[in-house]
Amino acid sequence: MGMSLGNRRRSGGFSEINVTPFVDVMLVLLVVFMVTAPLITSGLRVELPHVRAQSAAPASDTKLVVSVTRDEKILFGEVDVTSEVETVLKSSPRIQKERELYIRADKNARYGAVARVVAAARAAGVEALNLLVEPEVEEVE
Repeated sequence: MGMSLGNRRRSGGFSEINVTPFVDVMLVLLVVFMVTAPLITSGLRVELPHVRAQSAAPASDTKLVVSVTRDEKILFGEVDVTSEVETVLKSSPRIQKERELYIRADKNARYGAVARVVAAARAAGVEALNLLVEPEVEEVE
């Protein structure tokens, strides 16, 4: 018995680490990340401000603002760009640099006009799209 025990010690048992479970886990994680990554980056990201607010900070003059009026006129700053909003947004160097745009729409403006501005902004490469709203006035009792 003593000899067989000695022979076992000389053989050393397993000298290599079994990496198969590690590879299996890594492959599962790879598949999970490959499936979820496109879902995270796609989609329309619109940041809506809270309507119920104590005080609303107006957009400063340095921000790019597109306004949609009740009669579906689209203004980029103070310039009427209703017929060429897609071209104007794509050619604006500030939009290409900042990739941020504020949309101020009249509450009675048609959804189609606002959707056209959103689509034009997305086509121009805007990543941060903000909708400006008027805060509700809370009555003080």
